[in-house]
Amino acid sequence: MRAYFAFILGICSISMGCAKEPELTQVEQNLRVNGHWIMEQDGKVMLNPQTSGLVKWRGGLLTLSDRSAHPSQRLRLRTITKDNALLSGPDFPMLLSEKLKSNCFAAYITDNPDLEALTVDPDDDRVFYVITEDGSYAEPMSEFCQQKYLNSGSTSFPKLLVRLELQADKIMLITHIRPIRFTVDMQIGDFPNDGIEALTFGQARTLYLGIEKDSSKNARIFSLQMHSEFWQSDEFADVKKNNLKLPVFESGNHPINGMDYYQTSDGREFLLVAARNDEALWVVDLSGKKDTLILPIDFFAEIKHSTQGCEDYEAMDNASIEGVAVIDDKLWLINDPWKAVYLNNVKCVQNRTHYQMFAPLLFSLPIQTEWFD
Repeated sequence: MRAYFAFILGICSISMGCAKEPELTQVEQNLRVNGHWIMEQDGKVMLNPQTSGLVKWRGGLLTLSDRSAHPSQRLRLRTITKDNALLSGPDFPMLLSEKLKSNCFAAYITDNPDLEALTVDPDDDRVFYVITEDGSYAEPMSEFCQQKYLNSGSTSFPKLLVRLELQADKIMLITHIRPIRFTVDMQIGDFPNDGIEALTFGQARTLYLGIEKDSSKNARIFSLQMHSEFWQSDEFADVKKNNLKLPVFESGNHPINGMDYYQTSDGREFLLVAARNDEALWVVDLSGKKDTLILPIDFFAEIKHSTQGCEDYEAMDNASIEGVAVIDDKLWLINDPWKAVYLNNVKCVQNRTHYQMFAPLLFSLPIQTEWFD
């Protein structure tokens, strides 16, 4: 039951057991969020990007696609003008640097890697970071490389944190790669396609990493400190646990698929997290004091040419948000057209073709102070 309630079920600390019995926190109503079709400059909707990230950049937004996207969308960052959901350009194609061509992960990174999440360096907006997810299809690495990167604490082919740097010719040069390692006690499990799908920086260059599910099917948030010497090594980067009060559900899959950092006017720190399966926003207190607030959302898709019974916006069966970006006091969201269920959205004939093209929408909503009280 989603309508009119926010569920906080079995709140648990990441590193501890359950702290309390399931609770039910009532809110006045679901958030209603209207979306606008993301358009190419030729007037067509964006074709099947399988969106996997969104970030604020130089007054606009940048978005990323994963390996299942249409070939025209892969291995590039695309610029969105937020106020009209227009792919305004420029696009930034990715290219592996010369120094990485002998890297253990070079073959995977140049062969349509499964890129997830997107964040910008807090001290240099020419530098970006993405993470890889599914490496199960990758060609086997050399024996040397396999031995070097054994025991990632999750999948046999490690999750890779990738550094991109914008060049003068608009190429996003892939300059560094480091695999991520979890400890055994984190109990991440071996789920090639249920890995890290969210990245964002907090204070003091703390990078937060959101993972879809662990061995108990619970979403998790980890962190690592990206200090000045971080990229001087190509060894595993070890993530740390955080004592956050994330929700734990008795059954089903409740992954998190995007997030951004938010600081209140009085200095309190939170993560705003998209839980795509639940069509909900999680408000996570980084101090670990407050229970996570879950805000159910009703998503609506615009109808550009209204007819009787299909005016302005239509309710969506599923949006599947996979990108979150904070700009001042507004939250921007982008959806990942989920191929298995996206056509369930078809109601009004005007939008049928858009759904069949797996076109995404851009949503926005004001950030409300009561979320943090």
